[in-house]
Amino acid sequence: MLDLKFIREHPDLVKEGIRKKGDVDRVDEILKLDEERRLLIQKVETLKNKRNVVSEQIAELKKSRQDAKVLISEMNTVKEQIKDLDENLKKIEMELNKLLLQVPNIPHPSVPFGNKPEDNKVIYSWGKVNEVDFELKPHWELAEKLGIIDFERGVKITGAGFPLYKAEGAILQRALINFFLDEAKTAGYIEVEPPFIVNANSATGTGQLPDKEDLMYVLERDELYLVPTAEVPVTNIHRDEILSESILPLKYCAYTPCFRREAGSYGKDVRGLNRLHQFDKVELVKFVHPATSYNELESLRADAEKLLQKLNLPYRVLLMCTGDMGFTQSKKYDLEVWSMGQKRWLEVSSISNFEAFQARRLNVRFKSEGSKPDYVHTLNGSGLALPRVVAAILENYQTPEGKIIIPKVLHNYTGFEVIG
Repeated sequence: MLDLKFIREHPDLVKEGIRKKGDVDRVDEILKLDEERRLLIQKVETLKNKRNVVSEQIAELKKSRQDAKVLISEMNTVKEQIKDLDENLKKIEMELNKLLLQVPNIPHPSVPFGNKPEDNKVIYSWGKVNEVDFELKPHWELAEKLGIIDFERGVKITGAGFPLYKAEGAILQRALINFFLDEAKTAGYIEVEPPFIVNANSATGTGQLPDKEDLMYVLERDELYLVPTAEVPVTNIHRDEILSESILPLKYCAYTPCFRREAGSYGKDVRGLNRLHQFDKVELVKFVHPATSYNELESLRADAEKLLQKLNLPYRVLLMCTGDMGFTQSKKYDLEVWSMGQKRWLEVSSISNFEAFQARRLNVRFKSEGSKPDYVHTLNGSGLALPRVVAAILENYQTPEGKIIIPKVLHNYTGFEVIG
């Protein structure tokens, strides 16, 4: 959520940010309601001051045994006026808050303008794409042949987008999760295991509501949501808290399954592990001082990149354009790994700075001695999402015989070096 005072003082800047993100401009509606709200507050304060004065006068009259009926009648009228104004004020504030929740975060000045994938900027590439003298297969063919992922039985059990991992496939999943968590711990992140289901307040705090409700699985009977990412429960750990400045930056890592409806997805992008309704991911979350948040963003990006480097998977870093960022982000990087079997780039991580946007919705602040509380900045990044990492390992490490060589860094986690 953007600060109302900031919107009031910089309406053109906010409108420009909304335009760049391709969102609906509600600034004029907000400013109109804000003006009505402030006028009502002035009227209420004036009447409350009058009530205080009249109350003192009534007390003096009663003390001197004089008739106070006229003033008492006036007091009752003032009370009714205050009640009516308070009710109107409450309605306006509810509508104003509803509108504020629909205003996206504005892009950082370094974010390129655009609304197409081609407008994203490749800022770094790592690794060499190996050339081979045999026909490469996509991961879904390799997985089926090796019997490590059963897509058909996953469909039978639940539906499309819910694969069944088997044997070495299941062990590889567990190995990657443990590897990612161990690396995060080494980098100074505190491991947590959060709930996999959240309430509406949590989803609203991180910006999933009211912007992304169609993408989440809803438990309607209990008014709860399956987590689309560990970002949601982990960022809510400190909701409505004031943190000591001395503990910043505060860094968490968490593994969760992630559940996404992915409404409207179709075509080649959903083949195999490319786009799932349920998948595993390790998330990295930071609560940081506003003065250091963009340095912390680069550090977070480096933490995620190291994982791909240790797995020896070629990747590139994209600085996402204004129209290809989410509702909540001020700046976002994507890490894309090269898929040899599909001959395309696959996103495996998004790394984002939200500045105070989430913290204001969550009411997460920090305080140093002798100063007033201020909002922290929140950041998060996938470290990493498993499905496309697994796809890249299967495709990039395949042999002419259809076997899979396991990256060396995972050998102690898997207990085997080759699948097949």
